[in-house]
Amino acid sequence: MKFGIDRLLADACLRADLKGRRVALLAHPASVTEDLTHSLDALAQCPEITLSSAFGPQHGLRGDKQDNMVESPDFIDPQLGIPIFSLYGEVRAPTDAMLDSFDVILVDLQDLGCRIYTFITTLRYILEAAAAKGKAVWVLDRANPAGRPVEGLTLREGWESFVGAGPMPMRHGLTMGELGLWFIHHLKLDVEYRLIEMGDYDPHIAPGFGWPLGERIWINPSPNAPNINMARAYAGTVMVEGATLSEGRGTTRPLEIFGAPDIDARAVIAEMRALAPEWLNGCQLRDIWFEPTFHKHVGKLCSGIHIHAEGPGYDHAAFRPWRVQALGFKAIRRLYPDYQIWRGTDFKYEYTNDVLAIDVINGGPLLREWVDDAAALPGDLDALTIPDEKAWIEERREFLRY
Repeated sequence: MKFGIDRLLADACLRADLKGRRVALLAHPASVTEDLTHSLDALAQCPEITLSSAFGPQHGLRGDKQDNMVESPDFIDPQLGIPIFSLYGEVRAPTDAMLDSFDVILVDLQDLGCRIYTFITTLRYILEAAAAKGKAVWVLDRANPAGRPVEGLTLREGWESFVGAGPMPMRHGLTMGELGLWFIHHLKLDVEYRLIEMGDYDPHIAPGFGWPLGERIWINPSPNAPNINMARAYAGTVMVEGATLSEGRGTTRPLEIFGAPDIDARAVIAEMRALAPEWLNGCQLRDIWFEPTFHKHVGKLCSGIHIHAEGPGYDHAAFRPWRVQALGFKAIRRLYPDYQIWRGTDFKYEYTNDVLAIDVINGGPLLREWVDDAAALPGDLDALTIPDEKAWIEERREFLRY
């Protein structure tokens, strides 16, 4: 199969409309061709393409920023001599001066298929700015490693943020190129948009589903996205960023695990299985011990849970990571009623103010309220969530291209 960048490089007809236009690239470390050449370097070798600038999202074009909310500066590329603008520094959306540097911007970003992953918000901001200034946007499409399944509550009105680009569930099941089509429709944008589709891509084929296992090497799109297991679990484990528990930052398996020094992981797993065993289908849970070298609970031995979404125990259609993590929170609340699960409003999550990070992450307070309500059962959360999931499956249908 071919990603969008590989099709563009292989087909002169696809590149023809770029001739004579100033071209920018929005990319990160996973923006590589099938032979692992970075897209910026590969495009620079095309004589008909005039690269005039490049852009980096959160974590930077080079992916050098390990933690969340660490900004990247602008700089001049030492090889190409073009400006590299940061869209996670002084600004989140491109300025007029940045927009003046190009006629067409190519977007080549590996996504994780989760609403909170900020690359899709950056895509939205690029589309809005391009529409306002008459610039063209081409998305060089890449596989969604989480595949087509949809899960989670839809972001509620008024809860938009840099980790909430629009009213979609946590796990949206679209590629970046398809999301571009949805954003244009949802925001009613008049913008020159082109989707360079993947070739021979089928998100329904096992064992990779959303990812071509054995065909493409996994490159971290952000520093704490090290493998397919993380990408599959992320729509659930990302919620731990809004909790006092560790999500495994400072370990070698970030966002696949969660835990804390003052919980009993075996007891948590047992409570999860007793409360909603059907929510645990498609994956395996294993109790572990870990000691973060940085971030939450640094240097402390934590009792934790590893979510395994791969191997013989993995069922792509059955695995529901958002519910698995919600159930983990619920089990902790039932075992330890007074446990301070949630980070407070003093934690300014992605530059929000006076709101709980867990609510920002979920696009509203419903998940947290369900966890904290002692009388609320799994069926109550399903009653809130299933209508959202069904509605999104219908809404996204016209934007599917594979």
